[in-house]
Amino acid sequence: MSGLDLLGYVAGALTTAAFVPQLVKTWRSRSAGDLSYGMMAVFSTGVALWLAYGIALESWPVILANAVTLVLALAILALKVRFERR
Repeated sequence: MSGLDLLGYVAGALTTAAFVPQLVKTWRSRSAGDLSYGMMAVFSTGVALWLAYGIALESWPVILANAVTLVLALAILALKVRFERR
């Protein structure tokens, strides 16, 4: 693994991990009222495009970070929909 790949993995791990506290907070509070659908839609679309870019480049740091981030963002969005239906 090159130093550049290591940099990518560390950066991806940190930015992806940033979503875990939001997911936990949303789950525990049973509320995502502070998150806008617009922001989540734009963010998720951007992450999906980064994922496609990583796949096109065959860049594993970009692929892994954005695949996990997309799953976390979609999980938060799903919880927002679920909790707002109540």
